[in-house]
Amino acid sequence: MTTVLLTGFEPFGGDAVNPSGEAVHLVASVWDGPETLITAVLPVAFDAAAERLRALVDEHSPDIVITTGLAGGRAAVTPERIAVNLKDARIPDNSGAQPVDAPSVDGAPAAYFSSIPVKAIVTAMTDAGIPAALSHSAGTYVCNHVSFVALDEAARRPGVRAGFIHVPWATGQAPAGEPELPLADIAAALMIAVRTSLSTTTDAAAPAGTLH
Repeated sequence: MTTVLLTGFEPFGGDAVNPSGEAVHLVASVWDGPETLITAVLPVAFDAAAERLRALVDEHSPDIVITTGLAGGRAAVTPERIAVNLKDARIPDNSGAQPVDAPSVDGAPAAYFSSIPVKAIVTAMTDAGIPAALSHSAGTYVCNHVSFVALDEAARRPGVRAGFIHVPWATGQAPAGEPELPLADIAAALMIAVRTSLSTTTDAAAPAGTLH
């Protein structure tokens, strides 16, 4: 049986909600298989999030790992192409830790590329009428850290694929003037990401780079 692990995050930075965690719950509530879907909401804490993710991977041996988080200010759902081996926190995490210029995983490569079909996912989301774009930077906070840890786990396990998706604020949750999307659309985008990852092993060979 194919197993997918899908995670979001708890609120952070003084926010009351985190749409990534809420959207993951929505996906779980409508999932009808036939694959097994495991969902979890991770703490926004460097050490605890990595430990929880690795424990989930050990426990469930997923074939696909998709981690998600909030990118407030972005107007689209953005699959991330790259995770870097760097923790450089502008604000403390929810445990009070604020690492600076530290590796996510000692001895690991400087970066990993996503191994889910990010270009195909963007195309599928766009075709469904959901604003989506490929991103080449997941930042250097807990989102990037968890993305890197997921890809590091995948690199150690033959056949396992992993990736990260940033989502915007959900409607009614964004600070004044920030872009937002309906929570149902965010959940639909994550469902598309899961389904596309299950059905597509080779990504689309289409341009999606940036000039700057």
